[in-house]
Amino acid sequence: MSENSEIPDSNWTKAQLMGSHSASSLVSMKKADPNLWGRPGYLTKDEADTYLRFKDIVDMRGGDFRDTIFSFGIEEGEVYALCRWLRARKFVFLDVMKMIEEATKVQAAAKAAKFYPDPIEALGVDSAIYQAQYPQVYSGFAKNGSPVFFSKTGVLNINAVECITTVQNIVKYHWYVQLHDYAKRLRAHKEADPNFNKFECFVIMDLANLTVGQLNSRSMTIIKEQSVIDSLCFPETMNKMFIINAPRFFTASWAIIKGWLDPRTASKVQVFSNRETWEKELLTHIDADQLASDYGGTGPVTNDTMEKEGFTGNLKRMHTEVLYMRTKGSATFDIYPGEELKITVYTRSMSGAKFTVLDAHNKFGTTWVGDVVVKHNNTDITKMPTHVELTKTNIKGPVSVKVNAESLGSRFSTSTSNFLVVFEAY
Repeated sequence: MSENSEIPDSNWTKAQLMGSHSASSLVSMKKADPNLWGRPGYLTKDEADTYLRFKDIVDMRGGDFRDTIFSFGIEEGEVYALCRWLRARKFVFLDVMKMIEEATKVQAAAKAAKFYPDPIEALGVDSAIYQAQYPQVYSGFAKNGSPVFFSKTGVLNINAVECITTVQNIVKYHWYVQLHDYAKRLRAHKEADPNFNKFECFVIMDLANLTVGQLNSRSMTIIKEQSVIDSLCFPETMNKMFIINAPRFFTASWAIIKGWLDPRTASKVQVFSNRETWEKELLTHIDADQLASDYGGTGPVTNDTMEKEGFTGNLKRMHTEVLYMRTKGSATFDIYPGEELKITVYTRSMSGAKFTVLDAHNKFGTTWVGDVVVKHNNTDITKMPTHVELTKTNIKGPVSVKVNAESLGSRFSTSTSNFLVVFEAY
């Protein structure tokens, strides 16, 4: 028996849930392919009984309880959605009920806000700027139909993230990603392929360039907040995760992160350090034309996909740079012919700094902006940082632009103030 896609979704009988397999053959099949466990058509008698009992409760209660289960919409299919939740708690009925009740409470505020349909409003900043500090993108599909998601945790710049948004806003954005962006991709794939029923994701977490300092309590808080939501509210939606380019010191951090996940989810994670090994393994799960070329395939480069999906309006290029300042700092950016430049500075610095925008090579002796003060005035980390647009008039290319900054804090201070400079070429 296959995935039984020909059976009307709400009319699965106990026999159809179990399939036409003998008890011994079912054990052998699950041993050969553990992914069959808990899937429609491969349930044991007890699991099928639990499913039918669960379905009766779902039909009876409806409302928020049912909405929590069908988080990605009815397109997922009832039998697949219900089995997904049942697998998450090993078909222990009371544990499944408790999980759904908890998930319903956790997502109540987000649901009331319609899961934050505007990503910019959710984050408080253009999502392309956030993605530049924490690159994440969907690109291609695995052989089993699951969308492939790349998370470049190795280049997560927590100092830059804190200059532009808050943990609370990142959580809101995560709700947007899951229930607007990801859900939309799943439904579109289902429409293109009616037999697609595994509403799951193949995750590639890239730790290239990761340093010990990056996995501090602040960055781990972001990872934890997202992991807790996914584990509770979107169970069994991770088909597999490859953590690649893992440095030796990551072992200790993984032990912590693993504790935030339920054991079944954690068992789907494989950690690789050697590129030759993980690239070969990826190509056993993802066809070359579906795997990004920067990860060993022939598909679009992940950064190109991220820019294509993230850049809005007439934005052509973006460059961001953090100035870690005690006294002075600077950043430069070249504008190409036909481009115009917008420069914005984001910060939480209470001491502030004075910014000037000028011709980097003094070719024209031009200063476009002089002595603009950028200073934050709130110690509450739940409040959004300050941002100031430096360019009140358009700067046209070709020209090399330099941003100079001078701290307004004490010259004897030993602390560093962080300012994120964002160059946007239109």
